[in-house]
Amino acid sequence: MEVAQVSEKNKQQEEEKKDQEAPNEEELTEEDVEILDPEDVEEDELEEESGSREAELQKEIEEWKNRALRAQADLENVRRRAKAEKEEDAKYRVQPLAEELLPVMDNFERAMQTQPDNESVQSFIDGMAMVYNQFRTALEQQGVEEIPAQGEYFDPTIHQAVMQADEEGFESNQIVEEMQKGYRLKDRVLRPSMVKVNN
Repeated sequence: MEVAQVSEKNKQQEEEKKDQEAPNEEELTEEDVEILDPEDVEEDELEEESGSREAELQKEIEEWKNRALRAQADLENVRRRAKAEKEEDAKYRVQPLAEELLPVMDNFERAMQTQPDNESVQSFIDGMAMVYNQFRTALEQQGVEEIPAQGEYFDPTIHQAVMQADEEGFESNQIVEEMQKGYRLKDRVLRPSMVKVNN
């Protein structure tokens, strides 16, 4: 009889323990409990992650596009500059040679101004004139030409005034005399004309 009472007490104690551990069903309602679907949770997280990753990738793409455009523009500038330099080199390639030949042309002109006293000297001067004309023609074919001076108005970009004069028949700032010929190569002055200018 005593053993049966003890086992009944034990059962009652165990049931009480279970009641205490188990949540009170009356206290919890459906409104209090939010049922989460594991798939929904994962999808939301994935959408957030993929959205931020997509924005990062888009930003990176724009950055690379800008770099590519800048590189292309730089390359185009280098090509344009190289082409312009090549054209300029071709245009003025004879400049060093022409500058070396100008004193030779001056000496030819001085020699041809001498007055011959016999026929042999005259034929020698005629031969020099032929060589001088060949030189001048060759230089003209390369774009080297004389700068007009005598009777022109003084232009400091192509003339160099070495003397001033008060000559009748000439206007103010007009060139009275050319002391040394000037030359230009296309649009570039190789040597300005040395001139005497009227006041």
